[in-house]
Amino acid sequence: MFFLRGIRIVMLLHIASLLTAEEARDARALLDSARWEDGRRTAGHRAQGVKRNEQLPPDSAEAQQLGALIGDRLGRNATFLAAALPLRVMPPQFNRYAGGGAYGAHVDNAIFPVPGANVSVRSDVSMTIFLSEPDDYDGGELVIQDMFGEQVVKLPAGHAVLYPGSSLHRVAPVTRGVRLASFLWAQSLVPQDHRRRMLYDLDLAIQALGVDHPDHASVDSLTHVYHNLLREWSST
Repeated sequence: MFFLRGIRIVMLLHIASLLTAEEARDARALLDSARWEDGRRTAGHRAQGVKRNEQLPPDSAEAQQLGALIGDRLGRNATFLAAALPLRVMPPQFNRYAGGGAYGAHVDNAIFPVPGANVSVRSDVSMTIFLSEPDDYDGGELVIQDMFGEQVVKLPAGHAVLYPGSSLHRVAPVTRGVRLASFLWAQSLVPQDHRRRMLYDLDLAIQALGVDHPDHASVDSLTHVYHNLLREWSST
C-alpha cells in the first residue's frame, strides 16, 4: 500500500521509481550495517526539540556510495529536471526512524553550505526518497502542510516526492519497523514555487501537444513562450 493524499495547492510531485526496487533493496542492505548518529546534531535550534531520528554521517562510505547513485539518477530523470529546474543540488543525506522516532513540524533552513565546497544552496525544493517498503513499517508518513490542510505521503521504496523547501512539514512517529529514506535540497533557477509549477504544467502541455500534433504551429509558439518565461523568471 502507498498513498499521496491531499489537495494539490503547492507543487507536490510524486516521482515514481527514481531508484529501481533492486537498487532500493541494495541500499537498505548497505544501510543496515552503517554507523548512524543522533539526528539532532544537524538540526537547528528550533528543530532540535522535535527531531528524534538517526542520520548517516555525510562523509561515511555508505553515504558517498548511495549519494553518487542518487545524484546520477536525478541527473537523468526528466521529471525532476523539468519540475525542479535545478541550479545546484545538495549531496543526498540519509535518515533512519524506528522505535517511535519522529520529526515534528518544522521548516528547513533557507541556506545550506555544501560540505567541502565554497558554495551554498538555497533550499527552494526539497525531496524525500523512500528506501523502505511501506508495508515494512507503521507510521512514518511525510506530512506537508499548506493553507488548505495536510498532504500525506508514504511511497514505495525507490519512489520520491518533490515539494517546496518553504513548506512546514513533519514525519509521523514510526511505531513498527524501520523507515529508511534519503533527503536533499535543490536551488532552482526559478525560486518561486508557483512559477515553477506553471512552467512545469506548460512543459507537460507542450510535450503532449507535440505527441498528438507534432507539426502543429502551436508547438513552436508555446515553446517560445516557455523559454521566454524561463528567461524572465530565472535567477542564477
